[in-house]
Amino acid sequence: MEQLEFVYIFKPRREDFLQTLTLVEMTAMGAHFDYCNGLQAEGILIMSGACTDGAYGMVVFKADSEEEARRIFDNDPVVIADVVDAELHPYKVLKLQGRD
Repeated sequence: MEQLEFVYIFKPRREDFLQTLTLVEMTAMGAHFDYCNGLQAEGILIMSGACTDGAYGMVVFKADSEEEARRIFDNDPVVIADVVDAELHPYKVLKLQGRD
């Protein structure tokens, strides 16, 4: 069975988020980074990153089902801590260096 791909995008709730992180937000963001490292180690993460101006971040990953994708999304520390506005969507990587 071919794995499906998903993306979740998270957007800070204020423009100066990176400059004014609270302790709760800083903790959640650090745990998010660790969470993404874990997804990468498990072979789930395709890519992750963030706009350097803080506009939004994104995680592209693979899952066997929409239910599994929802579980991965729901378990991200930034989603759990509710420190950003986050959305999960089905996604298809069309071009990726080293993957074509």
